[in-house]
Amino acid sequence: MNSSPRFKLFLMMVLEFFIWGAWLPLIFGYLPSLGFTDIQQSLILNAFPVASIIGMFFSNEFADRKFAAEKFLAFSHLIGGLAILGCGFTRDFTPFFVLMLVHCLLYVPTISITNSIAFANMKDPAREFGIIRMGGTIGWILAAWPFVFIFVNWEAVRAANPVGMVDWLGKALANPLTGEAAKAATKWTFIVAGLASLVLAVFSFTLPHTPPKKASVAADSSTAWLQAMRLLKHPFVLVLWLVTFVDSFVHNCYFNWTGVFLGTPKEAGGVGIAANWITPIMSIGQVAEILTMFVLGATLKKLGWRTTMIVGILGHTARFAVYSFVPDSAALIILIQVLHGICYAFFFATVYIFVDAYFPKDIRSSAQGLFNLQILGVGALVANSICPYLIQKVYTVNKLTDFKGLFLVPLAISAVAAVALAIFFHPPKQVEASVDGGSAPAH
Repeated sequence: MNSSPRFKLFLMMVLEFFIWGAWLPLIFGYLPSLGFTDIQQSLILNAFPVASIIGMFFSNEFADRKFAAEKFLAFSHLIGGLAILGCGFTRDFTPFFVLMLVHCLLYVPTISITNSIAFANMKDPAREFGIIRMGGTIGWILAAWPFVFIFVNWEAVRAANPVGMVDWLGKALANPLTGEAAKAATKWTFIVAGLASLVLAVFSFTLPHTPPKKASVAADSSTAWLQAMRLLKHPFVLVLWLVTFVDSFVHNCYFNWTGVFLGTPKEAGGVGIAANWITPIMSIGQVAEILTMFVLGATLKKLGWRTTMIVGILGHTARFAVYSFVPDSAALIILIQVLHGICYAFFFATVYIFVDAYFPKDIRSSAQGLFNLQILGVGALVANSICPYLIQKVYTVNKLTDFKGLFLVPLAISAVAAVALAIFFHPPKQVEASVDGGSAPAH
C-alpha cells in the first residue's frame, strides 16, 4: 500500500472505534440513573450483541457479495449516527431502546466491514493489520478525553475565578461533577458518538473502492454466512470459536463492572475515582494496546497462534486477580489497566488475522462476522444479561458490593478458557489447507 490509502484506512479505524468508545464505558452506570429496571437495562445493553447476531446473517452477506463495502459503511453511519445522537435527548425507556437498537443494527456490521476494507487493501495482512487496527485503539483513547472536560463542575470553576490558562486548567481538573449531576452529563457520550458517526459517513466516500466479491463455484448455491458456518466442522475452528465466546464473556464483564468499581467510594468497597477520570483511566488499556499492536506481528511469528492467544486470555485472569485481591491500591488498579491492550491484541486482533489467513477470500467478511458473532454477539449477550443481575442482586447487600467475590467469577472462567485453548486448539501448519484446499504457509 502507498501512504495515502494506508492513512485513510487508519483514520477509518480511528473514527469507527471512537464512536463505540464514546458511549460504551459509562452506559452501565448511566442506565440505572434513568430509573430503568434490571430487565430494561439488559434489553438496552443487549441491543449490541443482538445486532451482532443479525449482522452475521444479513449485513455481512451484503458486504461480501452484493454491495460495495465503503458505500454500505457510509449508509450505516449516517442512519446509525442519527439514532445514537437521539439517545442523548431522551430519558424514557421505549425511545431510548428503539434508538439504541437502530444504531446497533447499523453499527455492529461495520466492525467486520472495516476489517474487510482494510484486509482488501493490504499486501501483507499479518504485518500491516496491527498498525492499521491501531487506529481503532487511538480512536477509543481519543473518545475518553472530551469527557475530562464535559464532566467538570464549571460553576465551581467560575466561582474560583482562575487567573491564566494554567490556573484555569488546574481548577477545571480539580472540580469534577459528582452524584446526579455527573450521571446527567453522561448524555453527552451519545451526542459525541453521534457526531463522530456522521463524520465517518461522509469520510467513507473517500475510502478505497472495495467491490463485492464474486462467489466461488462451490459457494454459488449458498449464502456467504452459511459457507462460513460450515467451517465449524473443522475441530480447530470450532475450538477457537467456542473459546472466543468465553473470552468475549470475560471481556464484557470488564466493561460491565470496571466503571462502577472505579467510581464507587472506597468506604463502599470501590476505588473512589472521580467521575471525570474514569474513562481516561479505562483508556490506559488502549494506550497499551497501541504498543502491543506494534509487536503483534513479531509476536505471532515467534510464539505462534495458540501461545499468543493464551497470553491474551491470561491477561484477563491477572487483571481480575488484582481487582479481587488488591482493591485498596488505586495505583495498582490504574496500572493494571495496561493488560487490556494485551487482552485485546493478543486474542481478538489475533483471531481476526487468523480468520483472514485461514478462510476463503469470497466469504471473509462473513467469516469475520462468524467470530464477531461470539465477540460482539453471543458472548456479550450472555454477559449483559447476567452482569447487571450479579452486581446489583447477588453481590450487593445493603448497598455494599462484594467486588472480590464478583471479580472471582471472570477470573476463574478466563483461567479455564486458557487451559482449554492450550489442550484442544491445534490449527494445521498450512493455512487454508483444511478449509478450502489451499497450501499457503502458516504465519
